[in-house]
Amino acid sequence: MSILPKKNELGFFEIRLESIGGLGANLAGKMLAEAGVVGVGLNGVSFSSYGSEKKGSPVKAHIRFCDDDANIRDTTPIEKPHVIGIFHENLAKTINVISGMYEDSIVLVNSSKTPEQLKEKLHLVAGTIAVIDATGIALEEKNRVNMAMLGGLFRLMSFLDPQIMRDVIRNSLIKKYPQSVEPALRTFDRGYSEVAFQTFKLPAGAHMPGYVRQDTPVLGYMTQPIGGLITNPGNSVLKDLSISRSGLMPHFDDEKCIHCAACDNVCPDFCFVWDELPDKKGRPQMFLQGIDYQYCKGCLKCVTACPTQALTQAREYDDGYAEEHRVPQRLRFAVQ
Repeated sequence: MSILPKKNELGFFEIRLESIGGLGANLAGKMLAEAGVVGVGLNGVSFSSYGSEKKGSPVKAHIRFCDDDANIRDTTPIEKPHVIGIFHENLAKTINVISGMYEDSIVLVNSSKTPEQLKEKLHLVAGTIAVIDATGIALEEKNRVNMAMLGGLFRLMSFLDPQIMRDVIRNSLIKKYPQSVEPALRTFDRGYSEVAFQTFKLPAGAHMPGYVRQDTPVLGYMTQPIGGLITNPGNSVLKDLSISRSGLMPHFDDEKCIHCAACDNVCPDFCFVWDELPDKKGRPQMFLQGIDYQYCKGCLKCVTACPTQALTQAREYDDGYAEEHRVPQRLRFAVQ
């Protein structure tokens, strides 16, 4: 008798993890597959897909399970997942992270927002939204986001044994990182116990959107640009680096700022916005207006460089602070 709660037409239960480099989704996918295979006797496979191997770039991890009397001969990316784990909610700004989900799929989101707020942000039609503040837990326990997300995933998939996952965590870390075992276990347990979820029914007459393959657009002799030209403009106006932030961001206190530009000298992404204004004697001088958070990836080099503590690190609970304190782009482009 199958222990899987649901299967697709090929007999697979499928999970897709949406993340960025540095949050440990690849390792989480491997450990999740191991817990299913070793712990409950399923057949399983785990693999990841990503572009440039650097912190902050989008990453997808794919996990497939099937009954032990079947074989997995499919290693294509998962397009219609039963469970989606979103390791960074700002991925939804640039990636359709819920693409291909069923009306009864479960979406686990690393966020401090409510399920209703996330439903609107993700443009979710129907399904179950589970929320866990994995970043906050990881910062408090001095551990990794992936351990808290694994705890939430195990809470939502009752066919998996959480004790097996605890054994997998211990065995994976005990040799090289023995000091990380207990913090990882605490982070996993908090993720398991602190997840909250809410189900949204499919409205009458509505239907679930299909999967959209964004990475392989259909180009033919009728649709491709003449001469194979690259029509996307070569600038960063539309670039949004907020998905690279891992829970902390710089906060700016203009009353403490002496406009020394030490922060601007170390910023790798030119986030600081300046404007030429008269000083107390009427002479023109460049004054720091603030941070353009669209381009800030939370490296916090500016916090270290600031001599007056006008820049301090603080938890990024949501987009509210960044939007409220964002400097108008007209100033940014006027200076540059």
